[in-house]
Formats: sequence, C-alpha cells, structure tokens
Amino acid sequence: MSAAREPRRPGLDRRRRDGWLAAHKWLVLRRLAQAGFLAVFLTGPLWGFWITKGTLASSMTLGVLPLTDPMMALQALLAGHVLETSGLIGAVIVLAAYALVGGRTFCGWACPVNVVTDFAAWVRTRFGLKDAYPMDRRLRLLILAGVLVGSALTGTIVWEAVNPVTMLHRALVTGTLFTGGAALSITVAVLLFDLGVASRGWCGHLCPVGAFYALVGAKGLVRVSAVNRDACDNCMDCFTVCPERQVITPALRGAKTGASPIIVSRDCSNCGRCIDVCAKDVFIFTTRFRDGTGASVHGPAKKVLQGEKML
Repeated sequence: MSAAREPRRPGLDRRRRDGWLAAHKWLVLRRLAQAGFLAVFLTGPLWGFWITKGTLASSMTLGVLPLTDPMMALQALLAGHVLETSGLIGAVIVLAAYALVGGRTFCGWACPVNVVTDFAAWVRTRFGLKDAYPMDRRLRLLILAGVLVGSALTGTIVWEAVNPVTMLHRALVTGTLFTGGAALSITVAVLLFDLGVASRGWCGHLCPVGAFYALVGAKGLVRVSAVNRDACDNCMDCFTVCPERQVITPALRGAKTGASPIIVSRDCSNCGRCIDVCAKDVFIFTTRFRDGTGASVHGPAKKVLQGEKML
C-alpha cells in the first residue's frame, strides 16, 4: 500500500531505458558548470594563482577581462554612481552574452543559489509536498522595478545588500566568518521558503535577478524544442522537473493550433531537465530559428524518428 502512495519519480522510465547518466546528463553538466564558475574564483585563495578576482557581481579574469553584473551596474548608474570604464565594459560584455544565449541561462548554469532551490524542489517531489500559498510569478517583476526605483531614490545599490547570489558566492570565495554567517542565514531562508511556502518560490516568483535576465535574454538564441511532441504519452515528468513549468505547454500542446514546438518563453532557463527525464525523447536543444527538425520555424514541420538526437 505504501508503494502505491509513493509519488512518481520523474525520469524513472528514462533511467530504466538508458541508465542514470542519460537521465541526468544536462543536470550533471550544469553542476559542473556551476562548480567551474566557482573554481576560477577559488584558485587564488587556495593556491595563490588568480584566474578570476572578485565575485559574480564584479570580477577581472586573468587581469584583462572585466565582467560585471549588468543589473548591479544599472542600479549603480540609477543611484548616481560613476562606474570605471572597466566596469562598464564588463557589464556590456555580460549583457551581450546573455542577450545572445538567453538571459535565464544564468539562472540554470551559473547561479549558485540554483543548487539550493533545485534541492528543495527534489525534496518536494520526493515527498509529495504541496504548495502552501499560491504566488503570482509576476511578483518578481514588481520586485525588480522596486529595486531599480529604490536605487534611484536612495542613492545606493539596493539589491546587493540582500542579494543571496552575491552573498553566497562571496562567502564561498572569501570564507570569512561574517560573510559565511550571513550567506548561511539567507541560504537557509531561501531553502525553507521553497520547502514551506511554494515550489520554486524564490527563483520562480521573487528573485529580481532572474526577472532581469529574463528581460535581457527574451530573444536569446538557444532554445528547447518539443520537436517530437507527437510521441508524448502525458507522463508529466517534464512538468514535474521544470522550474518554470508554464513555459512547456504552448510548445508541447500546440500541434493542433499550429504553434511552434520551440519554447520561446523568456522564463525558460535552458536547464535541459525536460530533455533528461523524457523517455520519449520529445525535447532537444536547438535555436529559436530552427525547430529541431532542420526546418525553419516558419516552414513546414517534418516528422522526427522517436529517439533521434538532433541539434
């Protein structure tokens, strides 16, 4: 009886067919990317060889490549601060990169808080926890607007005082007692919020950084396509693992209306988990200009053999 009540484990059919690694390929690659972003900052403190100095907010790589969080730079400009040329150049580089690739790729592939919220989502799925309070995803846009207005009115970079991303990254890099304690406190708060209030509550409903990058990369190049959507058996595994599950429906269920199989929503983080868990190989990575079959998104769709892998 207890087995019958156990929540369905997403990706189980894929694991049984292709093995654990195939069902977690993109998840493993994301964790390696997140660890890699952290590692380039740690070479200096650990071994005395600095690849990158700073944090995700502002850094210098190999002494020549400045990278600046464009949201922080925007707050600074609104607050009336004068940024150094390197800071402005770094903001433009990051802005251009995420505008090209897709802004919320930052959330899935670089942000250290993503590991925390993914863990909370796994716990929720594993134990069948339900949301305690419904929340409007547009709230993060209002918070973003409030942060920008607040910076302009107060003359300070408002968000950096409480930004979990910067605080967690700074604590991991510097390792001081003060930064570590503050980062631990806010990380636990995010975890408890996602566990006790709403699934993906922080990333999906509150975080203004994700909202900012979603706007930046709204027309980004890299996209997920439900290219083999005719093979879908409605197992719902993709919806279970997706951090922004509302983005899937138009692409997956749009065949009858002639909608493109490409997920074009700016909220998609390109995490690839829908690709990982789908035993019918419905999803692939492609670009916004090709539907994954080799045809233009404006051209006639072609059939794809089940299990075929295409980029």
